[in-house]
Amino acid sequence: MIVVLWKVADCGKADYIFVVLFYFLNCSIMARQGGLLKVVGKLDDLSFYKSADGFLVRTKGGVSADRIANDPTFQRTRENGAEFGMSASAGKLLRTALRNLMMTASDNRVVSRLTQLMTDVKNLDAANDRGERHVHEGFDLPEGKAVLKGFNFNKRAILSGILFKTFALNTTTGALDILGVVPRMDLVSAPGATHVTFKAGWSKLDFQAGEFETLISNSVNIPINNTSVDINLTHAAPPALATGIHVFTLQIEFYQEVNGTQYSLKNGGYNALAVIEVV
Repeated sequence: MIVVLWKVADCGKADYIFVVLFYFLNCSIMARQGGLLKVVGKLDDLSFYKSADGFLVRTKGGVSADRIANDPTFQRTRENGAEFGMSASAGKLLRTALRNLMMTASDNRVVSRLTQLMTDVKNLDAANDRGERHVHEGFDLPEGKAVLKGFNFNKRAILSGILFKTFALNTTTGALDILGVVPRMDLVSAPGATHVTFKAGWSKLDFQAGEFETLISNSVNIPINNTSVDINLTHAAPPALATGIHVFTLQIEFYQEVNGTQYSLKNGGYNALAVIEVV
């Protein structure tokens, strides 16, 4: 193994990968081949795996967990870790609150994107020391709410790139009105879609207590044609949760009608879900 590694020291990256994989594929080590020169498994300190970015390789390494937890040198690391955990938990709370809407309108990066967003909100907390800053403190500020407003859960279908019509939201009643929608003119429809459905979400989230309540409006389903339609989405009552911030969302989902039955286009490429207001 050492001879192989030294042989490729003067080679380019492609040669290095080829030699290592060639050696790997000829060894009796448990692995799963993903295709030509694409391997899933481990070789000594190398791990070959498949991710959303394709087939990758990484080396084993790092500092022991005990040292990170106790060594003063890693004080900043512990602080970053604590705050990252809080940001990740806040992102999970929002995803859980909107799960029913996200099932057909989200991308495979939404977890990491929401964690980063919650980190930005947490960084607005000026009341607590590093390592003890909280997301809920950031959301107490107008700047924190502004960070979340406009967030798209499906980066492949940005709301402003799907719907070309203004809407009016009443944050007291949750009523959302989109007047005079002509689907073929005001929407970028999914290929093959014959109908589109509009829904509004009204969530109240307490990031400090880890609690939420989400209400989903009536659904308005219309054919994709040249007829002008008013979209009126309403709620019977506001969320009953005592404390927290109000997050309003709008979902647009496309369907294809076959023999009188509408089927959701689950590829998700055109289904949009976005935060339209936070108060």
